[in-house]
Amino acid sequence: MNLTIRQATPEDAEAVAPLIINAIGDIAAHMTAESEPEAILHKVEAMIRGCNTRHSHLFTWVAEMGEAVAGTLVLYPGSKAQALDQYLIDLLEAEGHHRTIEPEAHLDEWYIDTVSVSPQFQGQKIGTRLLSYADLLVLKAGGGKLSLNVDVEKEGAIRLYERLGFAISEPWTIIGEPFHHMVKKVSATALI
Repeated sequence: MNLTIRQATPEDAEAVAPLIINAIGDIAAHMTAESEPEAILHKVEAMIRGCNTRHSHLFTWVAEMGEAVAGTLVLYPGSKAQALDQYLIDLLEAEGHHRTIEPEAHLDEWYIDTVSVSPQFQGQKIGTRLLSYADLLVLKAGGGKLSLNVDVEKEGAIRLYERLGFAISEPWTIIGEPFHHMVKKVSATALI
């Protein structure tokens, strides 16, 4: 069966939200100010349906095998991160929750927030295809730096990202946890 990758739509929220939550773990509870799984799920679905957060359908792509959602990619320019995060902070403040959301990328980078593959489709290189698709999206936008953060203990993921051209550039902290910030240059010559 062929894999297709397309821009997400608001209607993808129910299929994509669990994949995002699975990938970002405790960050989902922090950014929703919720502790119950169902409440976290509903808020992440609302973020996907909306236009003003980093997990909006505008920054999300869906990998499909047939009619099934096999995986997802969330990618946005670092230059938009502050505005996207401020919108979420303001929403949470209106609900009575004070949250800070740390930047996850530099302003001059395109940031891969999430790559997640549905369990029934794992082992088919869909995650690698989504990462390659991120390269193409950055290239179409004129090229530049592509970055991601990876938990320092996920050695297998680090090796995969290194094989795909990423290099550890610096330590990073997200909600008090240590990550490696990894970057690669995307240009027509870099992809040859």
